[in-house]
Amino acid sequence: MKKYLITDPLFYTSTPEYFSENLYLVLKKHSPDFICLRDKQTDNYENLAQEFLHVAKQNLIKKAFLHTDFKLAKKLGFYGVHLPSHRFEDIKEAKELGLQVIASTHTLDEALHCEKLGADFITFSPIFYTPNKGEPKGLEKLKEINDKIEINCFALGGIIDEAQVHSCEKTGVYGFASIRYFL
Repeated sequence: MKKYLITDPLFYTSTPEYFSENLYLVLKKHSPDFICLRDKQTDNYENLAQEFLHVAKQNLIKKAFLHTDFKLAKKLGFYGVHLPSHRFEDIKEAKELGLQVIASTHTLDEALHCEKLGADFITFSPIFYTPNKGEPKGLEKLKEINDKIEINCFALGGIIDEAQVHSCEKTGVYGFASIRYFL
C-alpha cells in the first residue's frame, strides 16, 4: 500500500529553515512514496516549495506534489500537483503541462468526474473523524468508491495509526494519505 505524506504548517511551520528540519525528521522516521507541500498561509509559497523540493530530492523522493498551484509546480520541476475539490477545472491544463494530478474528492460523482477529466489519482475523504472536516465517510463508502473507479485512490482523513492503515488496505485502495500519521 502506497504512503502519501501531506504537510501542514501547523506541524511543519512556514519558515523554510524550520520547515526543512521538521520534514527531514519525519522522512527519517517514515518512508512515504508520495509527498505533498500544502501550506495555505505562507507569504512566500515559491520559496517554501523550493525548499520542500530540495528536501524531497535529498531523500530520493521522486513523487513530490505541490498543492493547488500547478503552474508553480511545473516551473519548479515537481512531479505533480494536488488539486482541491474547487479546482477540478485545472486538471486538464495541469495534465497538458506534463504533471501528474491528484484530485481531492468527497463523493462518487466527484471521483468519476475527476477520472473523466484525466486525473491520475484521487483522494477520498474523510474516512475517519478529522477535526473540522465533517462527518466521516467510513470504510464501506471508501470501498464502494474504489470499486467503481479505474484510477488509483488514496484513503484520506483521520488516518493516524497502523490499525486504520490496515483497515483501509482491506478495501483495496491504492494507498493512504495523511498529515498526522507521519508525525
